[in-house]
Amino acid sequence: MPTQAPFPFRQFIVKAHGLCNLSCRYCYLYEGPDRTWRDRPSAASEGVLDRTASRIAEHAAQHRLSALSLVLHGGEPLLAGVGRLTRFTARVRAEVPGRCVVHPTVQTNGTLLTARRVDALTRHGIRIGLSLDGGRAAHNARRVDRAGRPSWPAAVRGARLLAERCPESYAGILAVVDPMTDPVEMYESLLALRPPAIDLLLPHGNWSAPPPALGSKPADRVTTPYGDWLCAVFDRWWGAERRETKVRLFEECVALLLGLHASTESLGLAPVDAVVVETDGSIEQIDSLKSAFDGAARTGLDIFRNSFDDALDHPGVVARQAGAAALGVECRACPLLSVCGGGHYAHRYRAGHGFANPSVYCADLQRFIRHVAGRLAGAAPAPNAIPAGTLVTRGVPR
Repeated sequence: MPTQAPFPFRQFIVKAHGLCNLSCRYCYLYEGPDRTWRDRPSAASEGVLDRTASRIAEHAAQHRLSALSLVLHGGEPLLAGVGRLTRFTARVRAEVPGRCVVHPTVQTNGTLLTARRVDALTRHGIRIGLSLDGGRAAHNARRVDRAGRPSWPAAVRGARLLAERCPESYAGILAVVDPMTDPVEMYESLLALRPPAIDLLLPHGNWSAPPPALGSKPADRVTTPYGDWLCAVFDRWWGAERRETKVRLFEECVALLLGLHASTESLGLAPVDAVVVETDGSIEQIDSLKSAFDGAARTGLDIFRNSFDDALDHPGVVARQAGAAALGVECRACPLLSVCGGGHYAHRYRAGHGFANPSVYCADLQRFIRHVAGRLAGAAPAPNAIPAGTLVTRGVPR
């Protein structure tokens, strides 16, 4: 793999609280193969947060960053208390160089939002992102609290409170694609919550632990349930008389097809610029890797002994900044390479073969990208998932 100058981190994901007040039945973090969370403190101490702020400022100064994203995460970060979140954010802003603008966001399930908390976060310039499975109770049936009670009543109250009270602080909704739902109904149910943006994510799965709708042998399939779902929502979004909300996946796919820059984990070849700080101060790669195997996100580094520059030298980070050079032969030969980029890194994993594989969603991504390209060209492709005469081998259309 060719060497290149490392790309500095610009997104710092800080685990303010490592546990969650919900017990979602499909959670890859707490129900998946990774068990590292069990040995960590439930919340980040003031000492960990203070040292993290200093390390972020150090990195910003070293690389002359003009802006950075600070994501207050969990678990459920609001369990740490709004006071701790706002103090930490203020500390980061105070320590980074004056030219560097900090863009903080708290990513929450919405169940703990109250008027007081929303107001406090807004006063400190912290935007609020929501994680939901859809805009209706039925969509969120698997999102339950630790007593098995539905979380939807509290979550929808939080979403409506945010939209009505402080829309300027509303960052948007993160939702995972579920091909068992009606795609247009799901999308329109989210629109009813008035998000300024929606981020649609494919469920975290891989060749050794396939996502639900792909069956136990995803390489043998000839259908594209996730791609079909995305195409249906794209058509609804694209065909609206006015742009009702931003959909990050769609906008970035269009940008990449037009040869423009885009930065998303799901598409393209942009180098990874995100790093995680766990509640004990461990520096890790992104959480999605934990869906692959136990310890997949570990780097062996921590904010007390190591700088973020040390993390830039970690083999996993180097691979994710190497672009096409880190991809397998099949991906490098694909005409959609510059748009697809091999898909999400975590979705390429195959036990015994690492991450240098096509995405387990390869066929779905091809279906979606070609469909969007067709709409851009003014002639949408035929509705069949894969063009007639195309042979699917190992999940990669030939």
